[in-house]
Amino acid sequence: MDDTDRELLAQLEGNARLPVATLARRLGLARSTVQARIERLEEKGIIAGYALRLGDAARGDRIRATVLISIEPRSTPAVLARLKTLTQVEAAHTASGRWDMVLQLAAPSTALLDEVLDAIGEIDGVKGSESLIHLSTRIDRLG
Repeated sequence: MDDTDRELLAQLEGNARLPVATLARRLGLARSTVQARIERLEEKGIIAGYALRLGDAARGDRIRATVLISIEPRSTPAVLARLKTLTQVEAAHTASGRWDMVLQLAAPSTALLDEVLDAIGEIDGVKGSESLIHLSTRIDRLG
C-alpha cells in the first residue's frame, strides 16, 4: 500500500459513495487507475466492505452503554456464545487490564437496557461488570 492508496482510503472513509470519477479528480489519476486500485484493495481485504452510517436522527432514540465485564478463566467461548444471542450487544472486544471484555450496547429504553444488563450479569462465567451509560456524543469517527 502506498501513499496514493492511503489517500484513496481516506477519501472513501469520508464518503464511500463518492463516484470513481470524483475520486480520480481528487487524486489526480485516471478513472480506470482508481477503479483498479479499489478492486485491488478489495481483493487484498484492505477494503472489507461498505456500510451505512446512521445519523443522530436515526440513532437518537437508542440508549447506548459501554459494559466492562470480567470473566472466569476458560469461560470466554461460552460467554461469547451467550452474548451473541443478545441483539442489544452491538460489539464485544477482548481487553487487557482489570476487565476482560468491553461491550457496546444499544437499547430503545432504559427498561430494556436494564434487562440486558441483568442478563449479562447472569451469564455463567461472568464474574463482574461495570456499566457506563452514554450521555452525549462529542466525537464520532466510527459511525
